[in-house]
Amino acid sequence: MSKRNGIITLVIILALLAGGVYASIFGLDSAGSGSAANIKQGLDLAGGVSITYQVVGEEDPSAEDMADTIFKLQKRVDSYSTEASVYQEGSDRINIEIPGVSDANAVLEELGKPGSLEFYDKDGNLVLSGTEVANAQAGSQKDSMGNQQFVVALEFTEEGTKAFAEATTKAAVNHDVIYIIYDNQIISSPYVQVAITDGNAVITGSSTFEEADRLATTIRIGGLKLELEELRSNVVGAQLGEEAIKTSLYAAAIGFAIVAVFMIVVYFIPGLASVIALALYVVLMILTLNAFNVTLTLPGIAGIILSIGMAVDANVIIFARIREEIATGKTVSSSIKIGFKKAFSAIIDGNITTLIAALVLGAMGTGTIKGFAQTLGIGIVISMFTALVITRVIINAFYAIGITDEKFYGRAKERKEAKFLSKKVIFFCFSAVLIISGIAGMAMNKSKIGDVLNYSLEFKGGTSTNVAFNEDISLADLDSKVIPVIRAAIGGGDIQKQKVQGTNEVIFKTSTLNVAQREAMTEALETNYGIEKEKITAETISSTISGEMRKEAVVAVIVATICMLLYIWFRFKDIRFAASSVLALCHDVLVVLAFYALAKISVGSTFIACMLTVVGYSINATIVIFDRIRETLPTVGNNLDRYEAMVDKCINQTLSRSIFTSLTTFVMVASLYVFGVTSIKEFAMPLMVGILIGTYSSVCLTGAMWYIFRTKFVKKTDKVKAKTSK
Repeated sequence: MSKRNGIITLVIILALLAGGVYASIFGLDSAGSGSAANIKQGLDLAGGVSITYQVVGEEDPSAEDMADTIFKLQKRVDSYSTEASVYQEGSDRINIEIPGVSDANAVLEELGKPGSLEFYDKDGNLVLSGTEVANAQAGSQKDSMGNQQFVVALEFTEEGTKAFAEATTKAAVNHDVIYIIYDNQIISSPYVQVAITDGNAVITGSSTFEEADRLATTIRIGGLKLELEELRSNVVGAQLGEEAIKTSLYAAAIGFAIVAVFMIVVYFIPGLASVIALALYVVLMILTLNAFNVTLTLPGIAGIILSIGMAVDANVIIFARIREEIATGKTVSSSIKIGFKKAFSAIIDGNITTLIAALVLGAMGTGTIKGFAQTLGIGIVISMFTALVITRVIINAFYAIGITDEKFYGRAKERKEAKFLSKKVIFFCFSAVLIISGIAGMAMNKSKIGDVLNYSLEFKGGTSTNVAFNEDISLADLDSKVIPVIRAAIGGGDIQKQKVQGTNEVIFKTSTLNVAQREAMTEALETNYGIEKEKITAETISSTISGEMRKEAVVAVIVATICMLLYIWFRFKDIRFAASSVLALCHDVLVVLAFYALAKISVGSTFIACMLTVVGYSINATIVIFDRIRETLPTVGNNLDRYEAMVDKCINQTLSRSIFTSLTTFVMVASLYVFGVTSIKEFAMPLMVGILIGTYSSVCLTGAMWYIFRTKFVKKTDKVKAKTSK
């Protein structure tokens, strides 16, 4: 690259950055499209619509029917937002909360009346009801001409199969229609070509996949076991409030500034290049979240934090490689080229492994997990692009304009190597103590509070109390004045609040309250705020994270872990690398779980995101070390006596990367903890522990575990080669 081209490149990049920053703040048009403020936010950050449905036709619906209805409704409202939640209130009510929506009537109109789906033949006879439809999914197939067409595939229950077979046998004679009616409206009227007796039908005629998908979801919601009618609907405010958003942005800005200064001070010109690239990363992230209409919540922020950490990590790996090459006597230009080339495999493997997890979690997970996976997946793709492309272009441009002296790039220094493997027994014992302490803490919690962990409302359910204050009360006053009064009255515990927009009503969600606690809360509000008892109503609510969602979460995490293991096995050609990685991953999760138990941190929706972040961070840090071992392994062959020194050397060579990446990511999360509100602190603290423990396991455990597996579980061919080399 010539000097002239270098100048032009830098000008273009800085101009794009300036334009991106402007768009992120003010938007791309008068409506603010593309701006940070335009990003769709969850209930915890921005509020949304709350709808309460009442079961009709049954005085005492069964728990099984309620659970089935809640699960299917959750699948339906996921189309509005992955962060939408559905939970039971009382014995016969269901609440739906959809973030980022401000028009309750529009949602109600689109949802219609759940459970009111029926099939009629041409003469108006009822063929079957929606409860006899087992499933409805949008798809595509080829018609008789070989053209692709969008369809809705129906699957019927055993009873539905018999009824539909009888109806279609009659209708097929004259190719009559079957009317599908939802909420008293005809939503589809397909012609019957042949008798359908196997319980599977296909509705053709949709012009787009989206149209087919809408029909499928309408059939699913109409086919609920219970018929529901709207009891009330409200627009509710953010659970965390505007203060949480402001403090989070403030914390992010401070954290980014600290990271920027650190990168420049430590890595000089490459550090400056990485700061510009990271700034572009933030801009691209904001624009992409807008483009894909992703709902951003606290778990989503966790995904962004992890991807920022991986973006910094990629730069640190590259810069360390450049310095190593300079230390061997190569020119700066050659060192830059070789440094990027040698860092490529570690960056790609680490990011792809985490991306695999994000894709699996996004495909199989629901709610919180899907939101986390979306932001993480987007962040990983953008971080790889900025690190491998943008950073490289900027460094080459700086070199081209005349910044060629190696003092601006740094030189790797010889340091005394630490003997990590010689202390492996100490590390293993320390880890065992941490994990056993966690188990003991869970046992103590079980005896004291009835649960192994301090489960929040999302997991246990509780009591929802609607309070109509005599005047409007700000969120700040609710946090500082009202909630302490309630907490004192009911004896402590987690308390969530939501304001109902346009009214003086506030919804307080607490752990399940007995009669005495409800009376104490009512009396405290009456005494302190003069609220009449009639304006305070309470109902028992179920967990927002249903049993089905928990099962799906566990299955998704297990599948993601298996996929990561298989990828590592494939890339490193040795199952012992994969086994060590997964063991370290399990270790980190157990230690963070121990922290939750011992510190009694509230376990809510962010708990899942926190654990997933730890998993992603742990696996990425481990792969960097394993990549160096893989690279160095051919130099020692199968001489097992040289393995310990080789592993120690690889850990030491990547030690600065481990420390610096952890430090920068830790700073970002610590900023959230220092400046955030209480709920954000409860989210940030376990993440900080996860970052520290992930670094510890990568440096102190993974290499040792691989060494043990490699030397104690040796293939026969390796033994023969080892004897020969001796």
